[in-house]
Parts: sequence; C-alpha cells; structure tokens
Amino acid sequence: MNPIVLEKVDQAVAILQEKKIDLWLTFVRETSVLADPMLPLIYGETGLTWHSALILTRQGQRIAIVGRLEREAAQATGAYTQVLTYDQSIQPVLLDTLEHLNPQQIAINTCPDDELADGLTHGMYSLLTHMLANTPYHDRLISSAEVIAALNGRKTAQEVQRIQTAVDIAEEIFASLFAELRPGLPERGVAARMHAAAARGGLETAWARAGCPAVNHRPLSAVGHGLPGDIPLEPGHILHLDFGVRYQGYCSDLQRVVYMLRPGETQPPEAVQHGFRTVADTVQAVAQAMLPGTPGHELDQLARQRLTEAGYPEFPYGLGHQVGRRVHDGGALMGPLWERYGRRPLGTLEAGQVFTIEPGLMLPEHGYVGLEEDVIVTPQGARFLSRPQTEWIVR
Repeated sequence: MNPIVLEKVDQAVAILQEKKIDLWLTFVRETSVLADPMLPLIYGETGLTWHSALILTRQGQRIAIVGRLEREAAQATGAYTQVLTYDQSIQPVLLDTLEHLNPQQIAINTCPDDELADGLTHGMYSLLTHMLANTPYHDRLISSAEVIAALNGRKTAQEVQRIQTAVDIAEEIFASLFAELRPGLPERGVAARMHAAAARGGLETAWARAGCPAVNHRPLSAVGHGLPGDIPLEPGHILHLDFGVRYQGYCSDLQRVVYMLRPGETQPPEAVQHGFRTVADTVQAVAQAMLPGTPGHELDQLARQRLTEAGYPEFPYGLGHQVGRRVHDGGALMGPLWERYGRRPLGTLEAGQVFTIEPGLMLPEHGYVGLEEDVIVTPQGARFLSRPQTEWIVR
C-alpha cells in the first residue's frame, strides 16, 4: 500500500464534501500508453489495462470498477473499499453503481485551462457519454477541475518532505557544480556535470533530461526551455541555470546565476549587481505577500511592477507555478491574465501549496538574471524550502 495514495484518497473525499460535489469519476484505459495525471495520487503506479472507473463520493464511498484480471491489484492499493469487476463490458457495472449512488453531479477530468484536470481523453469521453446516453447521468457531468486543483495543491506532510528532499539534493548538485566552473567549459559540459551528479544519486531530472538543466550563457544564448549548446563560458558574462530533480516521485525546480569575472575584476559590474538586487528583492517581496486567499495574478503584477519601476521590461511568462509530482503541478498560478493561462491566475493561494517564485530580466551586455526559489504557502506568508540566492556567485 502506498501511504500517500491512502492520504490523498481520504483528502479527495473531504474536498468533495467541502465543494458539495456528489461524485468524482476517473475513467481510464491502457494507462501504460496514456495515463490520467491523477492516477499516481489516487491509485498509485500500478497500471490499468481494461476500461476502469475509479469512483469517490461525497458520502465517503471508494469504489474501483476494473477488469476481472485486475481485481487483486486494485484491492492491493488499500484505497478502495469496494472493488467491482467485469469481463465483457464495464457499462452494466458502471450504470448499476451510478443508479445505486444517484449522484446529482458527476465530476470528470476535463478542463480547458489545467492540463492536470484534463486527463479524460476525447475517445474515453465519447465512450462515457455514449454509455450514459438515455440515463439521467448524461446531463450531470461537470468538470473536476476544482477538486483536482485542491487535491494537487494541498500538500500533505509526506509530500512536503519529499519536495524538501528534492530541493536539498538540487542545491547540493548546484554547489558541487559551482566548484568546477571555469572559462571555456561549454554549456553542454555544464549540463553533463549536473546529469552525472544526479545519476550518482540514482535520481531523475525533474523534467525531460535533454533540457534539464536549462543552461544559458551570454546574451545570445537561448533563454527558457531551450537546450544547452556549445557556447563556452566567457569572462564578463552570466551563467544562468534552471534545474531540479525528482525524489520519490516529487520534484524541485530552482534557478541560479553565476557571474564569470573578467581579469582584474573582484566583483560584477554595478549594472550586473543592480539587476541581481532587483530580482532578488522581488523574490523576497513576493514571498512576504503570498498570503492565503491572494489571487495569483495580483502577485504576478506585484513582481512586474517592481521590475518596471526599476527600469527593466516585464518578463514574458508567469511569475510562479505550483510544484509537486510534476514540476508544473497545475492549479492556481501566479501569472498574468493572458489567454494562454486561462482562468488559473484567478485562482487563490491556499496554505499547503508549494510554488516557485521566478522573476527575471535580461542585461543586454551580460546575459540573463533569473532566480527561482521553491516556497510553501503558510497562514503567515511563504516559507522558503530552498535557500534563496541573495548574492552573486562569482568564478
């Protein structure tokens, strides 16, 4: 039994009660090919092959409908008090279950704004609505987005501990890398050293290995979700790194910057220091303002305003996202009210959510100054899980 799955299933029932939603249905098949993002939280890593329905209700029922050959695996999760099986078609068992429960709302995993709440494929949605045709349940389908946002966002103590360990390990890898940096080392060489350090610990990177870490050096180096290239480290330029690891299923996500000293320099030029102070101070200001109930877009605007008042342009992305089993963990977002983010920036912060804070700015002659810290929301504001970078690392 996975203790986190047991915790999260109990938490999901409490959320259904809070949101006054009668039933949450996760409907899947062949999850080794295309898995619903919520399965690791409410079922575990065991796959489901045949059409399967995981049902949680406001009254506390925990029902799994699976193919007959997967009965024992479903029972072994310990999360479902009733495991029903079928041989030829899930439809009769599913309809009998719904008739017994008679839910007035059936939350399903479809959402235009949040990819973690959009795990029901178009084909499975079509199949489900076909199965429910000519029943009252066809017109009772709603989105599970608010259930999933709460379940993902409200981290349990076990989840926070795993994220904290992932943060600690990433910081250790950064520290070991900094001791090895030298002019002439290419971006690919920087990434290779970080990959080797993660591999020695038996760890995966937090996102696709080819782009984790993101390594950006000099103004012409691609910033963002690009791949490390052959650009060598040069004096007078900034090395920007974006990196995280996955520990026992949970991620960290940090950014750090290093200034490569020119001959005769003992510290970065004032323009570089001013840019760093602006970004570092913005991180601290946002953390202090991250109180439960605050809409994400207001915090994003706070950061943008601080940068523009200091004479820098706005950053072209959202200020911070949630972190958990995935480096982008869905739900409320500290971002601008742009179409591409949908309604997520309207979401409000809750205690227990883990966020990144990641403002940044470009210094045209030196490179990108971007910092990223991981924090947990508390009733008093954000508590740092990472040790914030508060001064330049120089080499």
